[in-house]
This record gives sequence, C-alpha cells and structure tokens, in this order.
Amino acid sequence: MIIPIRCMSCGKPIAHLWEEFKARTAKGEDAKKVLDDLGLDRYCCRTVFLGQEDTLELVNKFKKF
Repeated sequence: MIIPIRCMSCGKPIAHLWEEFKARTAKGEDAKKVLDDLGLDRYCCRTVFLGQEDTLELVNKFKKF
C-alpha cells in the first residue's frame, strides 16, 4: 500500500527513498546492496522496505461506493 513517512520503530524519515528502492530492485539489483547504498542500516527501517507489497494497482480495480 503506502510506505510510511517515518520508520515506526526509530522515527527516521524513509518515505523519500521508496521510489529509488523500487526502481533499482525492479531493474534487478540486489535489495541488500540498494538498502546499503540508500543508507538504511537499521534493521527496523530495512524491514519496512522489504516487507512492503505494492498493491495499489490491485486495489484500484475495485469500484468505490
């Protein structure tokens, strides 16, 4: 769905890094290397990115009431 603006555990701003992470991993880069390059060293911030499933396109297919 939507990436949180800040990490829920430590409070570090992370939302601005999501688009770059998504683009680089879609090109086939290793997620560990991308997270290291983006400066996400804490495991709590890394789990937010690795556990994120982009389902916005799926949700948009359903009609709103």
